Amino acid sequence: MISDFFIARPVLANVLAILMVVIGAVAVLALPVAQYPDVVPPTVQVTTRYPGASARTVVDTVALPIEQQVNGVEGMIYMQSYSGADGSYSLTVTFKIGADLNIAQVLVQNRVSSALSSLPQAVQAQGVVVQKNSTAILQIVTLTSPDSRYDSLYLANYATIKLKDEIARLPGVGNVVVFGAGQYSMRIWLDPDKMQARGLVPQDVIQALQQQSTQVTAGQIGAPPAPRGQSFQYTLNVFGRLSDPAEFAQVIVKTGRAGEITRLSDVGRVELGAQTYGQVFTLDGRPAAGLAIYQAPGANALAVAGEVHEKMAALKREFPQGLISEIPFDTTKFVEQSIHEVYKTLYEAAFLVLVVILVFLQDWRAMLVPATTVPVTIIGAFAAMAALGFTINFSTLFAIVLAIGIVVDDAIVVVEGAVHNIERGMPGREAASVAMRQLFGPIVGITLVLMSVFLPAAFLPGLTGRMYAQFALVIAATALLSAINAATLKPTQCALWLRPAVPPQQRNVLYRGFNRAYERVEGWYASLIARMVSRSGLMAALAVAIIAITGYGFSRVPTGFLPIEDQGYMIALVQLPDGASLERTQKTLDKVFEIARKTPGVARVVNIAGVSALDNSATLSSAGVAYIILKDWSERGEGEDLMSLFTKLNADLATIPEADILVMPPPPIQGVGNDAGFTMQVELRDGSFDMAKLQSVTNAIVPMPRRNPRWSWCWRRSARAFRSTSSRWTA
Repeated sequence: MISDFFIARPVLANVLAILMVVIGAVAVLALPVAQYPDVVPPTVQVTTRYPGASARTVVDTVALPIEQQVNGVEGMIYMQSYSGADGSYSLTVTFKIGADLNIAQVLVQNRVSSALSSLPQAVQAQGVVVQKNSTAILQIVTLTSPDSRYDSLYLANYATIKLKDEIARLPGVGNVVVFGAGQYSMRIWLDPDKMQARGLVPQDVIQALQQQSTQVTAGQIGAPPAPRGQSFQYTLNVFGRLSDPAEFAQVIVKTGRAGEITRLSDVGRVELGAQTYGQVFTLDGRPAAGLAIYQAPGANALAVAGEVHEKMAALKREFPQGLISEIPFDTTKFVEQSIHEVYKTLYEAAFLVLVVILVFLQDWRAMLVPATTVPVTIIGAFAAMAALGFTINFSTLFAIVLAIGIVVDDAIVVVEGAVHNIERGMPGREAASVAMRQLFGPIVGITLVLMSVFLPAAFLPGLTGRMYAQFALVIAATALLSAINAATLKPTQCALWLRPAVPPQQRNVLYRGFNRAYERVEGWYASLIARMVSRSGLMAALAVAIIAITGYGFSRVPTGFLPIEDQGYMIALVQLPDGASLERTQKTLDKVFEIARKTPGVARVVNIAGVSALDNSATLSSAGVAYIILKDWSERGEGEDLMSLFTKLNADLATIPEADILVMPPPPIQGVGNDAGFTMQVELRDGSFDMAKLQSVTNAIVPMPRRNPRWSWCWRRSARAFRSTSSRWTA
């Protein structure tokens, strides 16, 4: 027997156990930590801009050529695009779960390159960007000026120049996006009357700027070949690209036959401003700039957050006076708190198991066997997780919590068998050997049965299958490790540690009292079973009734993918009427802030005007989003739980008449949706572009959850992002 081999060689058994613990401990330190397994489908985003074009023009001239080429790229599930009234275009291509994101980006890039020649020249000049897209924000770093020394434009540019690249280089950071006023740009405002008086059109100004503001390569003086005796060689630096408003104002846009000169200052004015004015970012009602940090796929969320905190602490030392940074939005706080609670549950379960073993076996030596072998198996399970490519998340940790019972069962069986033989007068070594001859087959059998129960779940397809796979495979791996320990370490410890037990009548008062109480409960239970057996027909009918009631309950209980949890923040989606200006949107968000900050349980509010969360964070002047950050869970009082705050904020914000405002919790899994609930895509499949028809169908669907009694369990809140009409000028 294999157990006899290790009983005779206890040092080898303990060395194997120590090796398992060491490998598992190293895996614990190296494994990524996340809320859930990586089940978010990878996405690649294509973005560009057609300056001055309407949304329909973008669809006809940009979207169709690109999407005709990208459609059907290998591994694609679906794609979704947004064409904005400001000429912006974004296409998000979603791939199958598990697809290599680097290869997916290359495949999309190749398809987009085939469409470049079909795009307008202005779009080609702007460039078409293809990049891996992270769908969930890990953290938002904000820059503010408490004394109002710096405006939002300066803050946004400081974030772009000084912080963005530094943070983007951190390991585990997938992408960094700057929210705020935008980058500095030289803005030229032309006077139409003066232009017409001089016979100029905007294209004349553009050509003059392209010709006179360019970097010139002037070469060298004295470079070979040169006359003999040339002593010096110089590189020429000439005045090239313009960088100051005064320099731009002196650009010559037209010369007359008599030598008269028309400069740019004669037909317009030049100022240093923002490249775009499509966003307004505020923190607690004050102008700010924000850096949204996205996590790379498979990265350790807690480690990335720690790296960002350390980097910002280092960069703060270089901040100019009057500039401060904060991280008000941090999704890893919930992950850290949740993982801590799961670890706490793991420790409590292990402690309770040992207490139960001590109370029932009433021998501290017998308790030492599971007390030492259970941690070996549990820590070794982390090594199995590393080998399988898993992360430390809810699914894997809950699997380990459940597996504690399996591990302890193996230990108790071995200990009970050895104790029984010792009570019959055998020495410890012989008792353990005889017990393993009897128990080795059953231990192997129950291990194979457990593995056969859980392994099929690893082959389930899709997102749900990925969730179940990690849970099932961790339990199967833990059961296998427990069986290995049951055949090697546990019998060795039983042979070394177990001694004849103290007779029951000589045990302490607590044990004797427990034994008397347990004997009475055992007698009552035996008599109850006897009465049930004598009425077997009635008991069978009762069992059938319980099964029927259980089945009925399953049919009535609402189903869902994952429960909605209090992650420490909520999202307020703000939608004004079509054509509303950015200023109106910002004023509405200011009202949202004023209401939110007076709500007990709310700590901070981050507002972003000009971004539509319902349109995949596309630019839209009539939309905005507010991240309502709640106080720490330990600081909240009664009535400040997620449901209460959700109900109160939706009711209070509904009093703002100029906008539709929807407050939603975040999605259970970051990156799967923009918020909790579900999203329905309404498609026009008749080949036409009848947007009015699509609008009417959408309007008919939106109120349905509010009227349908079958959906009474939900919050009955719904919103739409599609609008077929918007304010526009037609010329």
